Amino acid sequence: MDERPLLVAIDTATRYAGVALYDGEQVLSEACWQSDRRHSVELMPQLVRMLEQQKRTRADLSAVAVALGPGSFTGLRIGVSLAKGLAAARGIPLLGVPTLDVLAYQHQAQRRPIWAVIQAGRKRLCVARYERRRGRWQQRGQIHLTTLLGFLDMITARCLVCGELSQAEIDVIIDRTEQDVIFSLPSQAMRRPACLAELAWRRFIAGEADDLAALSPIYIHPELS
Repeated sequence: MDERPLLVAIDTATRYAGVALYDGEQVLSEACWQSDRRHSVELMPQLVRMLEQQKRTRADLSAVAVALGPGSFTGLRIGVSLAKGLAAARGIPLLGVPTLDVLAYQHQAQRRPIWAVIQAGRKRLCVARYERRRGRWQQRGQIHLTTLLGFLDMITARCLVCGELSQAEIDVIIDRTEQDVIFSLPSQAMRRPACLAELAWRRFIAGEADDLAALSPIYIHPELS
């Protein structure tokens, strides 16, 4: 019987869904897919299949990580509710991680500043800037809810843009900015739940945990011009 701790990571922040199993040394299983509005139907069966493949059960879980947002109101509610349910049922730590942190983490080797982007519906984007500080990516400034043109005004220096942008949106940025901008490939633009798991694992082994009752999704609601 495997005695290593087992963390499950859950991401339902946008139309993408993701689940990963991680034991601190390796990613045991990972799945991410375009779920649209079927998170509540698809998520738990996917987790059960992954546990069965590893010959494990929910009783083997040692911690639960969840993407906190920003993102879709419904998607975040489903993911956070499932994570809280799993943590409460087992009496194990719950660890929330901001959604945009996961995107930035995926580009560890990048030296340029990063703009992490997710779709927010109604032609809006949630964006945040990250820079390397003391060997680790850290968010600089606040998270913005903006339009594509509003985002263009924020790009004032060479950078990498990663996340959920269509090719049409990328083309607009290329055509309208004079800055030196590169874009992540599609394989690097999708948030990986394994990266969410690694970020949460750092907190888990440090003995940290979020309050089960108090933890809530991150929603961004500024006024747009």
